Amino acid sequence: MKITIAKTAGFCMGVRRAVEVALDASNRTTDPIYSYGPLIHNPQVLNILEEKGISVISAIPENGSGTAIIRAHGIPPNERDALAGAGFDIIDATCPKVIKVQSIIAKHARQGYAVIIIGDRAHPEVRGLMGYAGSNGHVAENMAELEALPVFEQAIIVAQTTQNTAFYDSVKAWTERLHPNYKVFDTICASTENRQDEVKNLAATVDAVVVVGGFDSGNTRRLYEIARETKKPVIHIETEADLNVDDLGNAGHIGITAGASTPNWIIKRVYRELENLYVYKHCRFRRWLFQIQRNLLLSNIYLAVGAAGLTYASMLLQGLTPKISAIFMALFYLLCMHTFNNLVDITSDRYNDPDRGSFYSKNKSLLWAQAALSGIAGLITAIWMGPLIVLLLVCMSFMGIIYIISLVPETVRSGLPPKIRNIPGSKTILVALAWGIVTSIVPAIHGFGQIQAGTVIVFFWSACLVFIRTAFFDILDMQGSRITGKETIPILLGEENTMNLLKIFSAAAVALISLSSIARLVSPLGFLLGVCPLSMLFFLFGYERAGFSPGLKQVLLMESHFILAGLMAVLWAIF
Repeated sequence: MKITIAKTAGFCMGVRRAVEVALDASNRTTDPIYSYGPLIHNPQVLNILEEKGISVISAIPENGSGTAIIRAHGIPPNERDALAGAGFDIIDATCPKVIKVQSIIAKHARQGYAVIIIGDRAHPEVRGLMGYAGSNGHVAENMAELEALPVFEQAIIVAQTTQNTAFYDSVKAWTERLHPNYKVFDTICASTENRQDEVKNLAATVDAVVVVGGFDSGNTRRLYEIARETKKPVIHIETEADLNVDDLGNAGHIGITAGASTPNWIIKRVYRELENLYVYKHCRFRRWLFQIQRNLLLSNIYLAVGAAGLTYASMLLQGLTPKISAIFMALFYLLCMHTFNNLVDITSDRYNDPDRGSFYSKNKSLLWAQAALSGIAGLITAIWMGPLIVLLLVCMSFMGIIYIISLVPETVRSGLPPKIRNIPGSKTILVALAWGIVTSIVPAIHGFGQIQAGTVIVFFWSACLVFIRTAFFDILDMQGSRITGKETIPILLGEENTMNLLKIFSAAAVALISLSSIARLVSPLGFLLGVCPLSMLFFLFGYERAGFSPGLKQVLLMESHFILAGLMAVLWAIF
């Protein structure tokens, strides 16, 4: 069974901007924050905003305080003035595409043009647009209503930004044929057009389609209607709880698309639920294999084995004789660190990785035991390796503790972040540094008794691989990170800039390890291990081209780069 997610599925630019504006405001102030009308058409997102202290008001009070956010659909200008007059500080989260339509309408209405809006009369965007048209405004929901309008001496025609493109094409053809003096503006958002074109192509290539989004979302309903025109099985759901695979027949290839107001974490849940349900319909061996893979990935055991492989490769790169103690210390320490971090950060997994969040909630006791036992095993291994390694391990563990808790009294903080974790991008950088120390510096101190030039090179190569891996997952988690108030590197730099940075890091890691091998600063194994960052580079390009696929396969592919490094080192040692 194959699952394909439409590349355009999920938040459009305008919705993403509105949600980010609201979340940033809630993370910045404790003053009351209100959304004038639902910010977007997605009940799950609205529930999250409510949890973040952003309440919805449907009427404007005489006196108000705090901040009022204008919804993505926009509002009439008189209501904006009333909000300001009531005493609210206003944050305008209106979609820029909608603002453009508002400007077109306002300009022509002042010049005496009749304004014909093609859209849903009750939709908040259309209500807002009508506020700019005033008495010159007319709404047509279908061709019959359009044909029933009086003939105007001069008129403009605009469309609701999420209107069905096929219907608007018929409106433009009607206008050209009967009223060539009318001005027609192409105001359907490019994102909407792309989304509708993509769902047509997707529905033509799959056996069934799942459309994800709020039942009150007009653009989501249009995606559902377009997909149904193909006569394929199509279902419209809000969350994975609405999913009934019997409605999809015996589909071997399922397509998923989502409305412009559907968050990534909902799409992830639907994907994972489909993945789980269809795996269980296969043979016992497939179910068994899937569960083993899932448990190894979610428990971080697979990642810890990758750490062991990377440590083995790092030792051979430095010309060290591999020692099982260094390999096991890396495995136990990093297993403890990642398990502990996931247990502490379980709230953000609710959005970033629902499957992991569920796994950690169900197996909390076992995972705490895993973290404790692996921590103890790592400490025992360090004692076996010597007092200097114990000291290094204690210092790293201490840094991990102060990353989570504040050691600075509130009275002397002077505006400084109370915890290291509150420093933007700190987690990604510290995780990479921890891996670099455990996989390269610890083996060098244990083997050489000192840090050599090759050790520094291997440290940067190893840390670079882990930085790419961690920052990539930060990109996938951007929406959930904003909800939980985390300032990760992708949130600071933006998704596109972060992806470009990771590509640069990947290419730099290839160059570093290869040139170091030529200069004989590390062993000739470096030529072979340049494949790992090169593979990561191809992975990043593949992600950009195909969009995100939030199944276990994507996680498995990224984490396997560390396993690959270990396997290559083993083969090099043998042959």
